Amino acid sequence: MDKNERKNTPKLLLHVCCAPCSSHVLELLENEFNITVFFYNPNITYEYEYKKRLEELYRFISEAPFTSKVQILDGGYEPNLFFDIARGMEDEPERGGRCYECYKLRMRATAKLAKSQGYNIFTTSLSISPHKNATWINDIGFDLSKEFEIDYLYSDFKKKNGYARSIELSREFNLYRQDYCGCIFSKKEAEKRRDKNLENNYKI
Repeated sequence: MDKNERKNTPKLLLHVCCAPCSSHVLELLENEFNITVFFYNPNITYEYEYKKRLEELYRFISEAPFTSKVQILDGGYEPNLFFDIARGMEDEPERGGRCYECYKLRMRATAKLAKSQGYNIFTTSLSISPHKNATWINDIGFDLSKEFEIDYLYSDFKKKNGYARSIELSREFNLYRQDYCGCIFSKKEAEKRRDKNLENNYKI
């Protein structure tokens, strides 16, 4: 793509939660848009985890051949914003109402920034995960598109082997992968799963 073609390409603000989830999405969209990835994840409870994921995103963007034109915006470490919206839903199971509000928190910030900074369209990489509800994500995107009067890119990036491809890319670039979304609630559930698996391994 030459400079004139790139200049006329729509500007996309892509919310991402980590390098692995962004990998296939960027590979898929890089030739269609001028992309800025927006790392905005108040759900990440621990600052060391936040920094680790952000560092891996920067490393991936610097190394992958299809990300040479991609820019990164760091939304900042603000876990209190997540705890505010999660209040009263602390005991909800994963993939329940707390997760819905978390999607909305992150996508609202993305839509608002996209509108204020003159992007043509916004979306999120969240639907690459088999643990995320793509219908909820797209419904939220539709509502935000109307509210902020900006286009939303509908997607279910896990389809057509999208999730499998993200795993391949993670291995290729030796990306840090995690078994929980980032919040303290999902971390506790992941720890319970690991403990249960360990217990089952010791059963005769």
